[in-house]
Amino acid sequence: MSAYSRFFSDRHASLEAYTPGEQPRDMAYIKLNTNESPYPPSPGVAAAVAREAGRLQLYSDPTCRDLNAKAAHVLGVGEDQILMTNGSDEILNFIFMAFGDSRHPFAFPTLTYGFYPVFARLNNIPYREIPMGTDLSIDPADYRGLGMHIVIANPNAPTGLYLDVSQIEQIVATNRDSVVVVDEAYIDFGGESCLPLLKAYDNLLITRTFSKSYSLAGARLGFGIGHPSLIADLNTIKYSTNPYNINRMTMAAGIAALEENDYYREKCRLVAGERERTKAALRGLGFTVTDSAANFLFAAHPELDGEELYLALRRRGILVRHFSTPAIRNYNRITVGTATQMDALLDAVKDYMKEVSVL
Repeated sequence: MSAYSRFFSDRHASLEAYTPGEQPRDMAYIKLNTNESPYPPSPGVAAAVAREAGRLQLYSDPTCRDLNAKAAHVLGVGEDQILMTNGSDEILNFIFMAFGDSRHPFAFPTLTYGFYPVFARLNNIPYREIPMGTDLSIDPADYRGLGMHIVIANPNAPTGLYLDVSQIEQIVATNRDSVVVVDEAYIDFGGESCLPLLKAYDNLLITRTFSKSYSLAGARLGFGIGHPSLIADLNTIKYSTNPYNINRMTMAAGIAALEENDYYREKCRLVAGERERTKAALRGLGFTVTDSAANFLFAAHPELDGEELYLALRRRGILVRHFSTPAIRNYNRITVGTATQMDALLDAVKDYMKEVSVL
């Protein structure tokens, strides 16, 4: 990234931006680094997008009425409980903007989705990072009666670990005067959604994305679900920033995907099955692998340097995600792909382990 210009605001000069997963083009890679689906969208999506492509001279519907109606029907909630956004990152930023200020800080785990601290700093909101267990788990007791807005990714990223609904409810119920955000970007791959809790708690917000389980990472579509009053607050932010935040083709893709929901449920089952198979294989090779409920694995080997393994796999044409954070620098996050892709990963891991005389 280039140096800042002399016009860049001082209030952002120390901002540490979020780092997306790499997208190199120097060779053909097996991409297991950005948690994308290995499967294409359902057949109806391409047709729906093509139909809207001929109408791009017209603005999209800022209310997302048809998409909201379809999502509300699938999820069993009211249409006034949903707000569609340009990826789930946008709804998360809206949340920080709407509810955070100097008197209303946020809290989230020390190891979680990297955009949470970025959004807090971007919006000049104080925040607290809650330490995790030595096993990288989140203890709900650490969040009970915290008196701060809370964001928890469930399953968490990058660990994939999951809190059940009763544990989340402990947090929501003991923080009734704060907003509790449950980021369910990966919930379709394992675990139970907190959607049923919305009937009892007006301080709960759930965020979701079409990027992972609906194979629409390139379409940029996310949404929030919560009490109508919370959604109204977030709509105020939306209409003050970008009313036409969902383009016509993405809106059509979202509706078509929801209409073919069974296709995606089957693909999620395939990913979950491959996750368990690959986890067992890695453990058989001596890796420590978390019990991920997401579409990725989080793995480390006691005799291998995490960064060196990442680089060795990259040389072999396989991308995984490595983090430099000291507590997890020996781990790599591995997106679950097809059986063929995961076999290639395992073969590459074994090849490297033989190269360094660990296998």
